Order: sequence, then structure tokens, then C-alpha cells
Amino acid sequence: MAIERLWLGCPVWGRKDWVGELLRPGTPQGQYLSEYATVFNAVEGNTTFYATPTPEIVARWREQVPSTFRFCFKLPKTVTHDRQLVNARREAEGFIARMAPLGERLGPFMIQLPPHFGPRQLPVLEDFLVALPGEHAYAVEVRHPDLHGGPACEELDAVLREQGADRVVLDTRGLHARAPIDPHHAASQAKKPKLPLHVAVTGGQPLVRFIGDPEEGANEGLLWGWAKRIAAWVDEGLRPYVFMHCPNDFFAPRLARHFHAMLSERTAAGEMPTWPAEQDQVKQMDLF
Repeated sequence: MAIERLWLGCPVWGRKDWVGELLRPGTPQGQYLSEYATVFNAVEGNTTFYATPTPEIVARWREQVPSTFRFCFKLPKTVTHDRQLVNARREAEGFIARMAPLGERLGPFMIQLPPHFGPRQLPVLEDFLVALPGEHAYAVEVRHPDLHGGPACEELDAVLREQGADRVVLDTRGLHARAPIDPHHAASQAKKPKLPLHVAVTGGQPLVRFIGDPEEGANEGLLWGWAKRIAAWVDEGLRPYVFMHCPNDFFAPRLARHFHAMLSERTAAGEMPTWPAEQDQVKQMDLF
């Protein structure tokens, strides 16, 4: 069993509270990634936003996942937020070179830009993209409101198409649909922007980050909409990346599994593997 025709995953590959939920009871931290990769075929690499891993860690990550797995690492915060892409080429290239041993396991590098990076900075983004190593894929996430509609939004899409980069589609509609119901919800609303949904395919691998309501059932309408759109994409020959977030990401694997089931009603998407935490239960059921 395996997920097919799209890359599907969560914001991280390991949380301690996933042990017994997604991961086998008793799984040591050093095996979180390898067990996660038996279920999902992609993951966001959010940790690289804050720190660049050592060569030894990169080599270990490579050994823990199959060649069909994809990491989508964020460029360091120093590149995107501190320097805002200005005079950051050397550092960006150094980071990409550090991750390069992952080879085919590398998905697009995510360039997540701060909210104040707006229309006036588009020439800076274009120059930065032009200078990046051409053998890798890139996806850009913007959070300035003016880049989610109107002429500047169209200009951004044109820049990305010309450079062959994908646009990260950030969907926070579910997250902001109502007043927060718990501290996780409140914290996530404060951190994640409330922006109009802008869906654009500018490269060959659309990348969607869905951040939903903390109650799974409240996301049904939005998820059905994404299932329809993503089914159309894969049937057109695109292979999108889809990452499922929740205010409390303990529930992210559940949301991803639920979305996969919905998508599978519209197109062939492979089969969701049995979670490691559930394998013993399945074996016991098979005895009967």
C-alpha cells in the first residue's frame, strides 16, 4: 500500500504525542522519521527555518526514508526574513548545498516571505530566483495582502511562471472561520495570516498548505473543495504537494488521512498505509 499521484504529509514528521497515535508505542525519537515515512510520502521541513542541520543529520535523514519520499525544506529565516533575500545568495546556496545529498528525496525548497514583503520587493524576489541553482525546485509563499489579489498578484504569478517556481497556496479559511475555541486555536490564529485564497499553478507541482479548524468535521466543505481541485490536477498530469495542518498538529495525521479518503472518491490516489500504531490491532483482527 502507498499513496500515489500526489505528495501528502504533515508539517513535521515526529511529535512525542504521536507515539501510540501514528507511531508504534515505544518508538524512540530516532525512529520517528522512518516510521512516519511508512505512511506519508512527504513532509514540510519547518525546522530548517530556524537552524541548518549538520551533514551527519542530513545523511541520517537520507537513510531513514525511501527514494520515493520528499522533504520540502524552508530556506533559513536569516535569508527570507532577516535579509529579505537581499545579499543572501551565498547563504541560500550554502544551505541548498548542505541539503543536496538528499538527492531525489528533495522536494521544492520553500521560500516563505514575511508579511511586509510586498509588491515593491517583487524585483528582489525575481533576481533571487534567477540566481538560485537551477537543478532544484522552488515554491514561494507570500503573506502580504496585496499579493493575494489584483495587479501585484498577477505580476507575482507571472514572475513565478517565468522562473518555473511554484506558488505556495496557503489556505487559512478554516482556521479563521470562527472565534478560537481553545488556546491552540488562538495561538494559531495569531501566528497564521488571514488572507484571501488565491490558487494559481505557476510551476509543475502545486503546493498546498491547508490549515483547518481544530474540529475535524468543521473542515468538510473546504476539504471537499480541495479534493475536487486536486483530483483535477492529478488527472491533468500534475503531482501536487498537500500538507495538512491543525491548530494542534497532534490531529494533522488524522486530517491528512481523512483528506486522502475524500480524494480517493474522486481519483486514484493509491492507498493510505496502515499506521504503525495500528498494525498490531490489524494483525489481531486478521486472526479472527
